[in-house]
Amino acid sequence: MCVADDRIPLGHDADVIIVGAGPTGLMLASELRLAGVRPLVLERQARLRDIPKANGLSGQILQLLRFRGLLERFEAASTDPRPAPRYPFGGVHLDFTGLPDPPLHALQLPQPRLERLLDERARELGAEIRRGHHVIAVAQDDAAVTVEVRGPDGPLQVRARYLVGCDGAYSRVRGLSGIPFSGTTYPDVNRLGQVAVHDSVTRLDNGDLDVPGLGRLSAGYTRTEHGVFGFGWLSADVLLLSTVEDQPGVSDDEPMSLDELLDSIRRVLGADLPLGKPLRLSRFVFQARQAERYRAGRILLAGDAAHLFPATGVALNAGLLDTVNLAWKLAADLHGWMPGGLLDTYHAERHYAGVRTLLHTRAQVALRGGHDSAAEALRQVFQELLADEPALRRMGALVAGADIRYPLPGAERHDLVGAFAPDLSLHTDEGTTSVANLMTAARPVLLDLADRHDIRSAARDWEDRVEIHTAKTHARPADALLIRPDAHVAWAAAIDESTDTAVSSMREALAGWFGRPSAHTPDYDDRT
Repeated sequence: MCVADDRIPLGHDADVIIVGAGPTGLMLASELRLAGVRPLVLERQARLRDIPKANGLSGQILQLLRFRGLLERFEAASTDPRPAPRYPFGGVHLDFTGLPDPPLHALQLPQPRLERLLDERARELGAEIRRGHHVIAVAQDDAAVTVEVRGPDGPLQVRARYLVGCDGAYSRVRGLSGIPFSGTTYPDVNRLGQVAVHDSVTRLDNGDLDVPGLGRLSAGYTRTEHGVFGFGWLSADVLLLSTVEDQPGVSDDEPMSLDELLDSIRRVLGADLPLGKPLRLSRFVFQARQAERYRAGRILLAGDAAHLFPATGVALNAGLLDTVNLAWKLAADLHGWMPGGLLDTYHAERHYAGVRTLLHTRAQVALRGGHDSAAEALRQVFQELLADEPALRRMGALVAGADIRYPLPGAERHDLVGAFAPDLSLHTDEGTTSVANLMTAARPVLLDLADRHDIRSAARDWEDRVEIHTAKTHARPADALLIRPDAHVAWAAAIDESTDTAVSSMREALAGWFGRPSAHTPDYDDRT
């Protein structure tokens, strides 16, 4: 872990300039610091945001945080680290409460609190974050990117090897770099509120509400000709409320008030619903958009600057996973060992992941959209299909992003190649550890699970870049695994695979992902 204080004076060079200090930009800054790179983060807002646009994290990013040793820290800051595993999906629910090991998990963590955690983490690692700095212009040449900035002390210029736009849906970096951002803006406006239960409202034993002048409201979704109203319980005295209405042209830029939510409920239900003190209020205008390319020379995009999804609960997962994929690849070039084409795999892999996320979020648009009997029949049939556990698990993995298997090169690949590494329990001469523990420093790992001296010996030319570990595990899935810093498997040796094929394919994978081998070291010492 690199925590040196490499503060970068404005007006001087940085390794990577990050535009945007939201969750995506801050996560990227931390990942770059782990890789020994000096990022400079420029944020136009003068201070941390107080608007809770998102309510927490869900999906594969939680597993990645565990692999970085951060999950407990995030759980400690959470308002509910173990919410019931029941998640909205296009007007119905994915209900995992009957499964002992749900494929989809969430962590309630309002976005202002999440950003403070990520800001603290980035600064602890030595990242330079400058707020109140607006990007005015961007230019690049073969060697670097130059950014014109307006800051509190006037205009200035910053130059770096790379620039990453993490500046959201209306990304100035994307616009200045000329990357198309085609897609659809939907007319429905989604309003969300966490509010205390009003004294005049009664919670019934089954979770329904008895409302004066309105009668009984069933938990879940109520559809009317004017839209959809939904509610559930965050605790015994806190409601999670939502409305969906067709209101083309409404923006999600300004904070939402309690009166706006009350008005929306009145329009949808045709009656008033008394609400207590609001804990969180937000508004979403859904879009389905994806950047045509995530890279234009030395300028790259991540998070909402690269993709927008027409459903809640997935944007942060996708954006933060973008940064984990990108950081080590930028570091490879900055440290001088990047193999040809490595940086292009960022677009190939994360654009592919974005397409998968757009697939299920667009399906949610269709599923929730209709209010007639045919649409209701579709939702009923879909819900019945989810009564089958394999189908329910498959949907959970899709929403979590856990089903992503990057289409990596190589014939007859092992089933684990391209997938997120399994967190195996590992037994070594020093004691018991796990794959997650090996990944906290965000370095590549070659894990020998079968005491294969031939594999370890053949990998020693990369030991300056790749950690080599030997361990045993119950029911090993492979003889050896090569794990990238983003915790995805780059190569695997089948059980009892011959030396000829295993060593040849491993060296090809090592060179393809981590550059040319260094000088041979005759007195290589096997490590455990």
